[in-house]
Amino acid sequence: MADLRALFSSNDPVGSSEAFTNREGQWNLVASALQEHLRHTAGPAFDVEDLEASRNNVLVFHGVGGIGKTTLSRKLEAALADAGDRPAQWGAPAWAGERIVPVRIDLARSTGTDFEQIVLAIRAALAELGRPLPAFDVALRWYWEHQHPGEPLEEYLRRGGPASRFGRALPQQMQSALSDVAQALLLPGTVGSAVGQVTGSLVRALRERRQTVRALAGCARLADLLEAEPDLDTLSFYPHLLAWELAQLPAGKKVTPVILLDTFEDTADRHRDAERLLQRLVWLMPNAFFVIGGRNRLQWADDAFQGQLDYTGPAAWPGLAPRAAQPARAAGQGGARQHLIGDFSETDCDTYLAHRLTQDNAPLIGPDIRAVITQRSHGLPLHLDLAVARFLEIRRTGRTPSPADFDHTFPALIARTLSDLTTDERHVLRSASLLDAFDLDLATQAAGLAHQAAARRLVERPLVTQDPYAIWPYHLHGAIRTTLRTADDHTEDRWTPADWHRAAERTLAALGRQWHGAGGRVTGRALLVACLRQGLRLARDHRLDDLGWLTDAAFAYTDDSIWEPLAPTTHTPASPGAEPQADPDTPADALAELLAAITRRQHEHRARTAERLTAVLDTGLLSGELTDLALYYRAKAHKDLARTDEALTGMRQVAEAGGRLAPRGRRGMANLARIRGDFPTALAAVPALGWKGRHHRVLGHIRFPHGDIERAAAAFEAARAEAERHDAPGERAIAQTLLALVVAFADPLRADDELALAHQYLDRLDQRATTFYAAVAALARDAGTDGDVTDRAAALHAESTGAGLPWLTPLIETAVAFHHAVRGAHEDLAATLDRLREAPSDGDFAYYVDIVTAMGDLPQPEDSATQWLEEAPTVRRRWRALVTARQDHLRGSL
Repeated sequence: MADLRALFSSNDPVGSSEAFTNREGQWNLVASALQEHLRHTAGPAFDVEDLEASRNNVLVFHGVGGIGKTTLSRKLEAALADAGDRPAQWGAPAWAGERIVPVRIDLARSTGTDFEQIVLAIRAALAELGRPLPAFDVALRWYWEHQHPGEPLEEYLRRGGPASRFGRALPQQMQSALSDVAQALLLPGTVGSAVGQVTGSLVRALRERRQTVRALAGCARLADLLEAEPDLDTLSFYPHLLAWELAQLPAGKKVTPVILLDTFEDTADRHRDAERLLQRLVWLMPNAFFVIGGRNRLQWADDAFQGQLDYTGPAAWPGLAPRAAQPARAAGQGGARQHLIGDFSETDCDTYLAHRLTQDNAPLIGPDIRAVITQRSHGLPLHLDLAVARFLEIRRTGRTPSPADFDHTFPALIARTLSDLTTDERHVLRSASLLDAFDLDLATQAAGLAHQAAARRLVERPLVTQDPYAIWPYHLHGAIRTTLRTADDHTEDRWTPADWHRAAERTLAALGRQWHGAGGRVTGRALLVACLRQGLRLARDHRLDDLGWLTDAAFAYTDDSIWEPLAPTTHTPASPGAEPQADPDTPADALAELLAAITRRQHEHRARTAERLTAVLDTGLLSGELTDLALYYRAKAHKDLARTDEALTGMRQVAEAGGRLAPRGRRGMANLARIRGDFPTALAAVPALGWKGRHHRVLGHIRFPHGDIERAAAAFEAARAEAERHDAPGERAIAQTLLALVVAFADPLRADDELALAHQYLDRLDQRATTFYAAVAALARDAGTDGDVTDRAAALHAESTGAGLPWLTPLIETAVAFHHAVRGAHEDLAATLDRLREAPSDGDFAYYVDIVTAMGDLPQPEDSATQWLEEAPTVRRRWRALVTARQDHLRGSL
């Protein structure tokens, strides 16, 4: 079918067709459901007059406006009417030989279709049977004479409407039915003037059980329907007569109507009057199959609607009821016979655009433009349609469209989205668009409402999808959310920039309350990170000056060294037309960049980390506490880069500020003293550090260079236990890895177990430096063996140096020296010792030279400046003993 809008948009010979992408999944659902329906109606237990049996003759496709429901409905009608119109990728149905009569009716308000026209359309489609359906036709003619006096049905059909698409034989068949009944009743006069007489006589004959009307006597409710006032409510029960007549057809003439009701959401009204009539139609025609398309799932299986509709509850509509043990909205499902129309895949989007407009049998829209449109559409077909219209509009101006022309959203999406929402639902929708995900409480607070009713109604809409296992289960369709937040909004109740700003403030505060309250089913680290991600973006995008709870959350985030990614370094515009901000110019920008720099240091060179933190500090936008946070992590980066003096300055600033990071600053100063070989100063600082200063870990770092493996291991074990008590998995992983490192020099068998546990703890954590510690531990564990120690060490050295962690080099070389000492490879040990002497700068880690000379039983360096806690010979004996113990171990294992 040609796309007329596209056809009339250009003077060029542009091929335009309503491209149809693969909806094979939906076709399979229709085919299997229809096949099941045919088996059911052909069974001996099926009774068309059974008004109490449950109904399973309806299939629902629902989804957001513009998702392609109407296109699917049209394609289903065509495929059911003619196998030649069935897309090649759709399989052949299993009902070969069965006669199917598809009837598609658009219920959109713009078509003006009413219930009377729906009933006429169904009957008109069945006119192709070539025979009257007396019970229904007499009743319908009786209704017509009362509701349209003096207006011939033929003239009515000629004026248009859904029934006009089908055969014009309906009036003749109805007249034939009336004539046949009049003849059977031996009534005089013309049929046209005897409608009332025929009806009255027929009722009397049925009541008296006359043989002349035995063909109609089997329809038990015909007389009652003919006696009832022929109004719209009575008409809604006539489909029962139509179903009965279809059931009387001989085997060779049997047909199954497949009635496709599109745009079902437009039947909505306050009292569900129109929906009640349509539901009655479906219920009273159990031998017909209905495919309903609309924005919302059908709620007929909900007991709450008893009294508003005739037939409600899961017993009445088992296929429409939510599946057992699954939320009604989970994965878009409202039951086995309710299916959410999903977005197009990227491949489908590209196929759609490539085939929609063609010139000389080639796609008119190039692949670069198609890629941008696909990315922006989030798979929504309506966005693709609007992009096609924009493409033609640009060509009409004489300019060649470019990818940049399509890197935006379309305001028309807003009108389609908001058209059938209440005022409160629209308000909640706009507020919820500020959030990546939300729950009912969060959406309600963001909207500033006192009750959740509007939010609850909104999440039932197909534009909201649900993941019942997520922290916040609901999120808006990507294309709709992007459009609401970034496109010009021309609706009557559109928000001003001040409205968006106030909503952002409410939303940020609501996120803070959720984090502080932590009363939901998700708590702890997961909730913290989720709140931070959403809160940071809100504060940045809407330039919120009061960071409030975000400061506390930032410190909580950095407390445990896990480093989940939080947010990109640039933000999206807060309002239509605003430009993205790249450099921090608000406190929120500065905080986001600060946390991004701290997190990204696991994947960037430490020099880059130091540069980024310096840039943030230079903005002057950080509060005093957040300034301490930036100073502390810049000092850590300087330490990693072997810039010990700069690191010491930063740590001292943090410690002297006396804030919540002061214990960390003191720990940093203790570690720097140890790096310089001043162990007495480092040890003296330990008692004042406490848990926040990681006192046990600092002590383990001090004991290890002394070769005091037992006490070092005990310190790291204590650090691990303390981390577990404080529910700090990041710190626990660090302590366990360091325990594996020190044990690896003394007991390779135990080291296997400790390393396995360390890797288990490190799994799903983003701790790059700690994984390097684990790699060094593996080198020490394998020292003296043929485990490719030197090659692995070289690769590790290259990787750690590339990461900006030169402080690891002396430790790696020490593990290699241990390997050579155990093997008695004196020349290799000497070469390693030479490299080690060159590695330290300004005296950093010089004590490793002392340790390596002890391992190889070489003379102690005369210029050693290391200040040990014990006599140097004692330290040397311990390290040499570790070498000889490993040699004995290896000889015993041969």
